[in-house]
Amino acid sequence: MRIAFLGLGIMGKPMAQNLVKAGHEVKVWNRSSGKSVDGAHSASSPKEAARDAEIVWLCVSDTKAVEEVLFGDDGVIGSLKAGAIVVDSSTILPDASLKFAERVRKNGADFVDAPVTGSKVGAESGQLIFIVGARAETFEKLQPLFSVMGKSAVRVGANGKGLAAKLSMNLMIALTYEGFAEALVLAKKQGVEVKPLMSLINQSMVRSGVVDYKAPFVMARDFSANFPMRLMHKDIRLMLEAARQNGVKLPGLETVDKVYESSAREGNANLDYAATLMTLEKAAGVS
Repeated sequence: MRIAFLGLGIMGKPMAQNLVKAGHEVKVWNRSSGKSVDGAHSASSPKEAARDAEIVWLCVSDTKAVEEVLFGDDGVIGSLKAGAIVVDSSTILPDASLKFAERVRKNGADFVDAPVTGSKVGAESGQLIFIVGARAETFEKLQPLFSVMGKSAVRVGANGKGLAAKLSMNLMIALTYEGFAEALVLAKKQGVEVKPLMSLINQSMVRSGVVDYKAPFVMARDFSANFPMRLMHKDIRLMLEAARQNGVKLPGLETVDKVYESSAREGNANLDYAATLMTLEKAAGVS
């Protein structure tokens, strides 16, 4: 298929690379220069990348970036052909995505929100999970591409529902990891060694996928970004805004938001979100 892939960050670049490896004709664009994908053509603008594309796939940082890429002066909308499908794997507010979908459909194309979970490792290995809001028939058309970049794709409903589900899942991730980090700090402050504590965790009901994934990095004190703290913090703000819009109280997440604010002030924003552990350690006076 002819695919325009827009956004070559931590997630986007390996996703585009997997599409190339599968034999698709891929044209890529990235906001900052100097990024490319082996075997793909590079475009100077989203408009150029989207020209003649059957699929336009976005993976950019936030709502403002999505709007600019789609509808800016050199945006996708200027060359989007009728019958094309725009797929957005960015994490933004559902109501913003619904507005973008309406504008795209007025131009004769279809729109899908398909945020992902699986982090950097999943993107590189083609093991992402796509959380999809789309028409059923459009979802089926995209299955060959989902299968190249991920291990599964779950349609949770119509437009906007993929993003709503993604924010709910990231809420669980943020709270689960913060509970793990706080438990480590409290145990350490009381003189408990981490290795036997981890053995207990791994044998008990508190074991989780989040802990399984993050614990090896924590044990190695490796806080290089698999999912940068600044992006998880952005998602937390989206969760809180979605909660405000829907009359939902999230007191636990409001507290975690304050931890992220403190950690960002300490200079950890570009590290992995697991680096909030260091902020808790510093406050407790443990290492």
